[in-house]
Amino acid sequence: MDPARLTAGQPDFVVVTGLSGSGKSQAAKVLEDLDYYTLDNLPPALMATALDVSRKGGHPKVAFVIDSRSGSLFADAKSQLEALDRSGARPHVLFFDASDDILLRRYSETRHRHPVDAPGGVQPSIDEERRILVDVRARADKVIDTTYLSVKELRDTLHSLYGAGKSAMLVYATSFGYKYGLPPAADLVFDVRFMENPFYIPELRDLTGADRAVRDYVLGHPATKEFLAHVVSFLRFALPRYEAEKKARLGIAFGCTGGRHRSVVIADEVARALREFWPGEIGVEHRDVDRTETRT
Repeated sequence: MDPARLTAGQPDFVVVTGLSGSGKSQAAKVLEDLDYYTLDNLPPALMATALDVSRKGGHPKVAFVIDSRSGSLFADAKSQLEALDRSGARPHVLFFDASDDILLRRYSETRHRHPVDAPGGVQPSIDEERRILVDVRARADKVIDTTYLSVKELRDTLHSLYGAGKSAMLVYATSFGYKYGLPPAADLVFDVRFMENPFYIPELRDLTGADRAVRDYVLGHPATKEFLAHVVSFLRFALPRYEAEKKARLGIAFGCTGGRHRSVVIADEVARALREFWPGEIGVEHRDVDRTETRT
């Protein structure tokens, strides 16, 4: 990945590729909304010509979708990308992936035929497509795994990378309650149930981590301060390395028992600290703060 290309601004030439069923079509719609002129299912050999025609036609931002739907025409995708690099066009390659289980489920729901159509059904087709895409994935500038991403989360990620804002990796801090399960899109999960619990303070019980009294209570304990120092130091070290591995989105989750007090405070505080040094967008979600069940 070329960090300067991203930090200097959004790329003006994006090539979208990846596994069938992983979200490329949805991505193309979002890129179109972001003023990219998009061409879907383009044979790789036509990229240079299509780029030239698009630019001459007054489209400074271009996004092409190339994938296994083009059959044997996709075989020279790697060489065509290399040729574009040598010409100076250098496409920003955005690769979409998802787990086999999710891809199988999506094909089961849509009943679409897999474009590879290998003998034995969808799973062998997915396996063969992964093999076909190995070289292109290695060339990718960004990889988005949509296994656990909602349509909104995918849109937010793409807007962060290719919209008008900052274009580093999107970092999303989520608070949650363990009693309601882990957030499926979390890459890093921190358990903050060791902290003093405001639930047992009568005047704090019905408040949330967004209230000043609860924040002061949670942040006033030495263990909380030490935890935050360790976590922020770790993230300062880890975030650039996650981005270097081509991640487009990193989910960080903080959990307490009910997701109403401690985890809310910590997610907000970590997000505030990250904004001081991370150039990308920082999102925050408090998943369980408004649940009406018994709160702890």
